[in-house]
Amino acid sequence: MNWQELQKASIDDIVAWAESQSWCRAMAECAQDADWHSEGDVWTHTKMVCQQLLQLEEWPSLTSRERILLIFTALFHDAAKPLTSEVDPVTGRITSHKHSVKGEHLVRGVLRSLDCDLATREQIARLVRYHGRPAFLLERPDPSHELIRLSWLVNNRLLYLFALADTRGRDTDSMTRPVENLHFWKLVAEENGCYCEPYKFANDHARFLYFRQDKPNLHYIPHEDFACTVTMMSGLPGSGKDYWVSRHRADLPIVSLDDIRGELEVDPTGNQGEVIQLGRERCRELLRTKTSFVFSATNLMFQTRQRWVDLFADYNARIEMVYVEPSYPVLLNQNKRRDRSVPAQVIHDLANKTEPPTWLECHSLMMSDGTTA
Repeated sequence: MNWQELQKASIDDIVAWAESQSWCRAMAECAQDADWHSEGDVWTHTKMVCQQLLQLEEWPSLTSRERILLIFTALFHDAAKPLTSEVDPVTGRITSHKHSVKGEHLVRGVLRSLDCDLATREQIARLVRYHGRPAFLLERPDPSHELIRLSWLVNNRLLYLFALADTRGRDTDSMTRPVENLHFWKLVAEENGCYCEPYKFANDHARFLYFRQDKPNLHYIPHEDFACTVTMMSGLPGSGKDYWVSRHRADLPIVSLDDIRGELEVDPTGNQGEVIQLGRERCRELLRTKTSFVFSATNLMFQTRQRWVDLFADYNARIEMVYVEPSYPVLLNQNKRRDRSVPAQVIHDLANKTEPPTWLECHSLMMSDGTTA
């Protein structure tokens, strides 16, 4: 089944499709800790969660899109447990640390192969990443900050509904406390006005600063008087970043790490130290003169982007991020036609590690599948 067919299929048909996939067979062979999952293996729990979705009081009122988001979150929320599960040699307890983080990358890869649209894929991937947060809100030092932050990453209402199904989709009797914790999650989200939508900051800069500070002040309203704007491109090699710039920012100077590699005759897989150093120097030259410009690089990882964001923010620049990712076949074909093409295996490896940018990192964000003018 392809993505178009899966979106129209019943939950039973989707589960049947999943059972033909290797990642699902791995779940069926993966045991879980009996204190939390007395029902047995990961796939048994997953099927129970899918059925619990149908029992939600809100299920009939959900849109078809919301249902698809929840169904695929259920399918993949524990799909990385086979990759992360370990047995404690002393206690015999089974743990799966960071399975949600690896699950985010796993579901992103599967949905990419199905040609799922970019917006839907990222919503599912982030729901998988943060699916366990509601049950442990009371352990957070600042619950409101947790809800406000996540409201810009996922829909807190959908996260709450999934957490209900996840908690109920098991045979363990001792799950009443986590269910009560979930109601606290909903209450705090509603009190902060971010249950169904992102928290409303006074302006973009207030949001940007709030997510960058160790002790953020929710009520601080900064004056928006930027020195310039940096358009920060992000995307796999061959995704169409240059084309997007030519259509939307053609009047701006460009600092391109690809161009700098060409100047220095550095291979994309070689040591990038000199390339990055020269790129930072050219960015500083433009920032000092308060000149708006485009910064073009793959910028696929959060930590990589943050080094550049820190530089731009130090010069009081408004930072807009543009992530470009067409369908995978289109991307590979575009890469082949480039003057400096990248080996397909390298692109595949990069895709598996990619962390598309979010609203937590910038003043504005555009996600493009490469089809928009």
